[in-house]
Amino acid sequence: MEERGKAVCIGEDVDTDMIIAGRYLRTKDRKVWADHAFEDYDPEIAGRLKGSVIIAGKNVGCGSSREQAAIALKEAGVLAVVSPSFARIFFRNLVNTGILVFETDEIKCTDGDEVIFSADEDRVEVGGVRYDAKPISESMKEIIRAGGLIEYMRKRR
Repeated sequence: MEERGKAVCIGEDVDTDMIIAGRYLRTKDRKVWADHAFEDYDPEIAGRLKGSVIIAGKNVGCGSSREQAAIALKEAGVLAVVSPSFARIFFRNLVNTGILVFETDEIKCTDGDEVIFSADEDRVEVGGVRYDAKPISESMKEIIRAGGLIEYMRKRR
């Protein structure tokens, strides 16, 4: 199935503290996390996340293993994250929260570019250029389709 979103372009080595600053971890309110996503990186990003596809440089999600970073993105309405490389724990946290992940070559983009993507075909298209993604396992795709690991487990009961 093909989906579409608007690109939010970020750089390399964007760590989880840049995605959700540690000062917001005292609350369990996911809306607070979503409202403050990327605040220390670029305070304007949070308002553009709903229906977006994050196009990142290499090593996205490095730093601490806080799952709140992935949850903040899900709560903010991010559809997918695309990067040449992910910190492995962040990659799994994205899958476990139900966000699509695409590991591709580096993509040059401009904020607001239309992104067309397909998890079934492991591909992303930005600005008319197609990028093939490294396939993820069918079990990961099932978790994402279910809306995350918790929903996946609930449906399996």
